[in-house]
Amino acid sequence: MILVVAEKADGKIKDITFEMLSKAEELAEKADSEVATLLLTEKKEELVKELENWTDKLFIAENDLFKDFNSDIHKQALSGIIEETEPELILMGHTYQGMELAPGLATKLDIPLISDVTEIVWEDEKPKVEREIFGGKVISEVEFVEDKQHMLTVRPAAFEAREPPGLSAEVIDFEPQISDSEVKREVLGISKPEAGEVDITSSDILVAVGRGIGADKEDLQIIEELADSIGGEICCTRPMVDKEWFPESRLVGQSGKTVTPNLFFAIGISGEFYFTMGMENSENIIAINRDPDAPIYRVADYGVVDDLFEVVPELTKVLQES
Repeated sequence: MILVVAEKADGKIKDITFEMLSKAEELAEKADSEVATLLLTEKKEELVKELENWTDKLFIAENDLFKDFNSDIHKQALSGIIEETEPELILMGHTYQGMELAPGLATKLDIPLISDVTEIVWEDEKPKVEREIFGGKVISEVEFVEDKQHMLTVRPAAFEAREPPGLSAEVIDFEPQISDSEVKREVLGISKPEAGEVDITSSDILVAVGRGIGADKEDLQIIEELADSIGGEICCTRPMVDKEWFPESRLVGQSGKTVTPNLFFAIGISGEFYFTMGMENSENIIAINRDPDAPIYRVADYGVVDDLFEVVPELTKVLQES
């Protein structure tokens, strides 16, 4: 069994869950196994509908304790069902939830853990993975020693969420035993973006701007006009945040967000690895940079080697006219 630990937020299943399920289906075929999903929630009806076509089995626990993520509670709930079902492979998102939960869970269950993986294959009856090291400069290939169970955390957007395979899940309700004495922390509240702020991870079109825009903030107007003409949102590189031209919520890359829009413009961006690791899986990437040797062209599908101040206004004009 390959077990995917589902994540939810605001009453909906998060994209990372479907990305992992798509990969789990592929792995299960290679391993001659089945896909199972584990969901902890305070209300299950709508979430079951989201998941039932994706998985062979759906283990679900419904309790008000699971309304907000608390690793002390979730660790207890997950450990019991994992001990009972003994899955060969456990997949969790390399998100704030997975990063907090997976190490403690792996230690509690004595299961080896590899974190932040970007590729998984099934060979010799066990998973082999790739993960980035040295800040993304090197791709390492890692495999487990002889173990019956394995745990991975998966980088968001590392895998494409395909169409559901059309399964009909066997829904299995369970009631985990939660000991209050093992709950050492309490969720006081959830901080959300301010009203009007944009979640760039859900945007279909992104226009990214970098230090090539120069030192005059007023020059951002041409970027804004381009984004408006195609219904896109603006994101940026670290220097733009350091200048306080954009908030952290607009940052793409190693220290920001990972995005996979259908269309990504990289304007005035050199394209160092710590930026491209956050956008390289976008469906279509268009780069505009006057330097023909800029690293951004290694990941771009289309490139314009020219001055952005010449290209962007002309491009916007054509788009507006069309």
